[in-house]
Amino acid sequence: MDTESIRLSNEILWARLVSLLSKNPEWLSAKVRFFLPTMDLDCSHEPSNPEVTHRQLNRLFAQGQATWQSFIHTLCLELDVPLDIAVPLLSIWGPRDEFSKQLGAGEESCPGPELHHGVKRPFQSYGSSPRRKNSKKQQLELAKKYLKLLKTSAQQWHGGACPGAWLTPDSPQTYIPPILQCSQATAPLDAQEGAAVGDPEAPDNMDVSIQDLFSFKAHKGPRVTVLLGKAGMGKTTLAYRLRWRWAQGQLDRFQALFLFEFRQLNMITQLLTLPQLLFDLYLRPESEPDAVFQYLNENAHQVLLIFDGLDEALHADSVGTAGSALTLFSELCHGNLLPGCWVMTTSRPGKLPSCVPTEATMIYMWGFDGLRVEKYVTHFFSDLLSQELALKEMRTNARLRGMCATPALCTVTCFCLRRLLPGSSPGQSAALLSTKTQLYLQMVETFSPSGTLPDTSILGFGKVALRGLDTGKVIFSVEDVSPQLMAFGAVHSLLTSFCIHTHPGHEKIGYAFIHPSLQEFFAALYLMASHTVDKDTLVEYVTLNSHWVLRTKGRLGLSDHLPAFLAGLASHTCHTFLCQLAQQDAAWVGSKQAAVIQVLRKLAGRKLTGPKMIELYHCVAETQDLELARFIAQSLPFHLSFHNFPLTRADLAALANILEHRDVPIHLDFDGCPLEPHCPEALVGCGQVENLSFKSRKCGDAFAEALCRSLPTMGSLKMLGLTGSKITAQGISHLIQALPLCSQLEEVSLHDNQLKDPEVLSLVELLPSLQKLQKLDLSRNSFSRSILLSLVKVAITCPTVRKLQVRESDLIFFLSPVTETATQPSGASDVQGKDSLKEGQSRSLQLRLQKCQLRVHDAEALVELFQKGPRLEEVDLSGNHLEDDGCRLVAEAASQLHIAQKLDLSDNGLSQTGVTYVLKAISTCGTLEELHISLQSSTVVLTFAQEPREQEGSCKGRAPLISFVSPVTSKLSQRSRRIRLTHCGFLAKHTEKLCEALRASCQTHHLDHLDLSDNSLEDKGVILLTQLLPGLGPLKSLNLSRNGLSMDAVFSLVLCLSSLQWVFHLDVSLESDCIFLRGAGTSRDALAGGPKFQTGAQVLELSQRDTSRSFCLQECQLEPLSLAYLCATLEKCPGPLEVQLSCKALSDDSLKTLLQCLPQLPQLSLLQLRHTVLSSRSPFLLADVFNLCPRVRKVTLRFLCHAVLHFDSNEEQEGVCYGFLGCNLSQEHMETLCCALSKCNALSQLDLMDNLLDDSGLRCLLECLPQLPISGWLDLSHNSISQEGILYLLETLPSYPHMQEVSVSLGFEQIFRMRFSKEEGAGTSLRLCECNFSPDQVSRLASSLSQAQRLTELWLTKCRLDLPQLTTLLNLVNRPTGLLGLRLEEPWVGSVSLPALMEVCAQASGCLTELSISKNERKLWLRLEFPHQEGNSDAVALRLAHCDLGTEHSHLMRQLAETCARLQQLSLSQVSFSDGDGTSSKLLQNILLSSCELKSFRLTLSLVSIESLAHLASGLGHCHHLEELDFSNNSLCEDTELLIGALQRTCRLKRLHLSHLPLGASSLDLLIQGLSRMTLLQDLCLRHNQIGDVGTQHLAAILPRLPELRKLE
Repeated sequence: MDTESIRLSNEILWARLVSLLSKNPEWLSAKVRFFLPTMDLDCSHEPSNPEVTHRQLNRLFAQGQATWQSFIHTLCLELDVPLDIAVPLLSIWGPRDEFSKQLGAGEESCPGPELHHGVKRPFQSYGSSPRRKNSKKQQLELAKKYLKLLKTSAQQWHGGACPGAWLTPDSPQTYIPPILQCSQATAPLDAQEGAAVGDPEAPDNMDVSIQDLFSFKAHKGPRVTVLLGKAGMGKTTLAYRLRWRWAQGQLDRFQALFLFEFRQLNMITQLLTLPQLLFDLYLRPESEPDAVFQYLNENAHQVLLIFDGLDEALHADSVGTAGSALTLFSELCHGNLLPGCWVMTTSRPGKLPSCVPTEATMIYMWGFDGLRVEKYVTHFFSDLLSQELALKEMRTNARLRGMCATPALCTVTCFCLRRLLPGSSPGQSAALLSTKTQLYLQMVETFSPSGTLPDTSILGFGKVALRGLDTGKVIFSVEDVSPQLMAFGAVHSLLTSFCIHTHPGHEKIGYAFIHPSLQEFFAALYLMASHTVDKDTLVEYVTLNSHWVLRTKGRLGLSDHLPAFLAGLASHTCHTFLCQLAQQDAAWVGSKQAAVIQVLRKLAGRKLTGPKMIELYHCVAETQDLELARFIAQSLPFHLSFHNFPLTRADLAALANILEHRDVPIHLDFDGCPLEPHCPEALVGCGQVENLSFKSRKCGDAFAEALCRSLPTMGSLKMLGLTGSKITAQGISHLIQALPLCSQLEEVSLHDNQLKDPEVLSLVELLPSLQKLQKLDLSRNSFSRSILLSLVKVAITCPTVRKLQVRESDLIFFLSPVTETATQPSGASDVQGKDSLKEGQSRSLQLRLQKCQLRVHDAEALVELFQKGPRLEEVDLSGNHLEDDGCRLVAEAASQLHIAQKLDLSDNGLSQTGVTYVLKAISTCGTLEELHISLQSSTVVLTFAQEPREQEGSCKGRAPLISFVSPVTSKLSQRSRRIRLTHCGFLAKHTEKLCEALRASCQTHHLDHLDLSDNSLEDKGVILLTQLLPGLGPLKSLNLSRNGLSMDAVFSLVLCLSSLQWVFHLDVSLESDCIFLRGAGTSRDALAGGPKFQTGAQVLELSQRDTSRSFCLQECQLEPLSLAYLCATLEKCPGPLEVQLSCKALSDDSLKTLLQCLPQLPQLSLLQLRHTVLSSRSPFLLADVFNLCPRVRKVTLRFLCHAVLHFDSNEEQEGVCYGFLGCNLSQEHMETLCCALSKCNALSQLDLMDNLLDDSGLRCLLECLPQLPISGWLDLSHNSISQEGILYLLETLPSYPHMQEVSVSLGFEQIFRMRFSKEEGAGTSLRLCECNFSPDQVSRLASSLSQAQRLTELWLTKCRLDLPQLTTLLNLVNRPTGLLGLRLEEPWVGSVSLPALMEVCAQASGCLTELSISKNERKLWLRLEFPHQEGNSDAVALRLAHCDLGTEHSHLMRQLAETCARLQQLSLSQVSFSDGDGTSSKLLQNILLSSCELKSFRLTLSLVSIESLAHLASGLGHCHHLEELDFSNNSLCEDTELLIGALQRTCRLKRLHLSHLPLGASSLDLLIQGLSRMTLLQDLCLRHNQIGDVGTQHLAAILPRLPELRKLE
């Protein structure tokens, strides 16, 4: 075909296309609006003008090949195009040819594309032309033209129709306003109390409620409104609705309205000024933009700027300079630009930028309630039948109705119902539309009426959507979407188009999904159905987003719903659809679905924030997986809290869906969460909730109404909290109807709800009907004082109320639940009546009416109510205005009210006169236990005890603890009355009236404790009080502390010890001004509080001291005259008497005076001077006290500041103990001290520790010692005495025949003690520890030991005495006669060999009678007998004939033979006899052979070889006098026959120990034979010898031959 034929054919095709579309002008206009959003739609305004159609087609064709191809695809898909036209259109129209060029040339006659809203003008940027000066009139004319142009542009954009719902092009154009709720506003909304804004019943032409979004009462300056709502709530729709209403003239308060979308402003690539934003990017004036902007600036209070999608401006990855538009927005909000203008912005809940002022009005958009849903459905369906069917589905399907609370989902639901209802059975939607994902799937299935899914188009759309989510793109260009996909989106209304301005003068067409959730849904479809997406990539998208109000992320993510859609597609209901879409088998789809479920299961095990938990619950609900829901439900914590983020009905529905699968109760707490008013409806039937608490100012009457519909269905609910809300009388009326239906409730808290008197009384009147209620909290509400008496009346009359607490704004009722006996059947009416009577008698009530501004007349009414009520446990009327008369009135009524514990009248303006009123008023109150009045702290508290009948009842059935009760115990068990009048400002002149009032209060009941501390009685008042005390009866205590007293008053009080029989103890501390008078058995600690129970030991101590009196005077200055007068005053005091004095310092004259007065006090048993500094002469004065007062038995002075003197009534008792510790006594004081002490008849103890004696003082004391009649311990420890002092003591030891023991340690302990006896003749023992004698001192020590004939025992412990020094000491000590024992403990004893030790012993001058060596304990014990006596040398030589020690030991052997000839006891422990040459064993053999008189031999814990055992057996064979043999726990060889054979001759043994001795058969036989001859044996030990049964039988056989045997092991 030639070119001319082609041209002719195309012209014919074009003409037929024009003819076809001229018949569908509306469809063509809609598509031109979609593909060319910037074009003007009217050229002739004729409905079917072919010329208009021709121009519109030329503009589409001129836009480009991609746009033209998309249009052709859309045309063929939507319209009924004849086949002969459709085929050529799809086949030949692609790239532009010559004909297209001709068509393009013909377009030049039509106006070009416009920049905005179809207003035709050439572009000229603002500021490019010079500014002119215009008059006011010209400026006004220019502004009027622009404002008219602005309104006309808006009308043209909307096409004269109201913007309604998306996806419903053929539905009636209507708008249902969502629920709007104010959160925070400096200027409050016109809507009352932030209630729902937007009336669903309002006519279409009356949108008054939307005007309430803007308060024209606001202060001057910027007015900023932030509209917050989750995705799908209709924020953008409302923004365009406002512009449409303004264009229709309904928002006449605004002259100009500008609407911007941040998603478009993000595309701007350069910085802008505000005029450029308004004129270049929105709508430019026809002329003089400067004049127009000046007018707008001057009339800014009539300018409204709407910025949609503030959350999208926070996109961190936005291209261009989004900060430019955000900067302009910030300047507008803060009034730096267009000061006084109105700014409104929409945003999803989340972090708002700092540019939003804190005083901005926050409006929450909550979507639809049930009424709005039904109204929307009614408007959506045009015919009556469809309306009825749709409404029936909505009303019967709660889940579907809940999803429709989101306007966007409501639209999708209606769209799906329109398709499903005509051919479906009733209720089918419950299965097909149970989740949000299934809603969108039903919408997708409408794309294929024939049943064949357009899988390529759907997956292609999904790929574009996912790429946008990954890159943060919500606006797509023509290059991003293929013509086929563009046509698919245009046909099914999935895309919207608009003009994008990158900078002034440059724009392009952009496309976006009709709603953001659609983009996420198609992205989810692509992820689940595309073969290019594996499971690892898929699970990366299953994440939970956080939506905290104060979050740190820079923006909300674009994939808010993507995880929920993925979870929904993982449901088994979507399996078939995904298989068809992906064209894969069931296993492939199932593996992807399982991967999503597995990720959700892992997320459930993590610790999630509140928003993430809610999003997880949404995902679980979408999966419809019961096992997953059950797993998450069981893993929930017992206390589940949500804080500070918005919650919708859908959120709570998702939570309730999880709770349905929980087995145990749960506590839900919503704190600070903005809540959709009707969201509690989602909790209907939620029986797992035990505690439910809401704390939010956003909760109003609508919320309360919705909550009340749910409460009766929550069968496990025990605690309901609704605090900090804005509930009014309307909401309370619903609660009053609902609460009686919740019989299981135990606690209700309506704290901080601004409730007024009628609402509070209505709630309180419900108490009798709530039988299990334990607490009702109505605190911080707007109730007045006028209902207080009504509240008290309810508390008194309601049988379950046990406590009413009212304090300023606090109002709390505490109740006791009705017991099961109170709800018995009618058959037990008599028993029930008796039980209720007993319950009424035993019921107690606490009333706390604090700071309620009560006055005297209120007190009268309260007393009248109290008298009609039950027994009162506690009444607290503190903080009111009762004053004197009111307090008196209540106190007088106390005796009739039978208060069990406490009556508090504090802080009621009581005066001193009122105190006397109260004292007289309590005279008839028998149960009063304590009255405490303090005017300074405004305290007036009356404490009561139980009545006698109640005490008997409480003790009935309890057995007594003891059968005997002492008199003191019986006194303590009596009830005591305590009156405390502290800080009352009483002066001396008030004393008589005070005592008169006290006598009146004690006429019928005895007063035990009286506290008048912290007053101003001073000396005059106290002296007068002592005279009036007898009239008050016998007290137990009197506290006069802090009354400004001096010693004159003290002397007057001392007289009370003798004049008042009840006064046993007087404690005075003048400096701290503490004065107590106490009776017998009353401790000082008990004065601070109430009566206390004493233990048995305390009661016994009190009984012992019951008759003892004490006087304690502290922190005073005691002069001689004062002391003399004090002692004279004490003379009349009965005894026994204990006196304790304490002052900073006591002079010698004062001490002399005190000591000289002691004989005048024969009743004195104890005198103490505590914390009193005495002079250095005080020890000598105290040492001479025995001459002044022979009754003294013990005198102790410590560090010259603590002195104690004990006295005895019997002067004939012997022995006085003196102690002068740390008194700085030295050598020069000894003679004087000893001279004073020598006058005592008997000195039983003298303690001079911690003084300065040293060696010279010791020497002086020893010289004076014969003068002292001492018969006990003399302690000189810690006096710096050295070895020289010890040696001097030893040298003079013969001069002290009464000395029995000396114990000295020069180490850290510094011990130096000597003990004396009354009689002579007893031996002396000397213990020396860590004395470290030098070699010269060892010689002096030996010489002293030789001279001290009475010294019988010497202990040397750790004195560093080595082996040569010991040898010297033993060799030099020589006495004419007697015994001397030496115990040595040194480290080297454990390491030296036995021959070395025996060589030392051989050097002793006396005969060795006892020898003990313990290597482990490092001890050596010797006992020597003097003079040295030589034994029978011939007999010894004969016994030693068989022993060979070698020539080197022959001399040692001869010495040992002489030294050990008298040895009677030998003990060796842990000695080794395994040396190679057998020297030790041979030496032991020779010792045994030499010891003819040996009676005891012990060898234990030693190592004995075979050779050594033979030597030992040889030696033992000659010990015929042995009475004790211990051979236990040694390490021996198994051959012990030699040892056992040696025992055959020891017939005198009385004690034989052979434990752990290996005994063979032959050895055992020898042992049995030897035992049979030991007729004197008393103790036999054969432990761990393994003698066996045979040996046991043989041993048993010889037992009759051992008549003396007492012990056998």
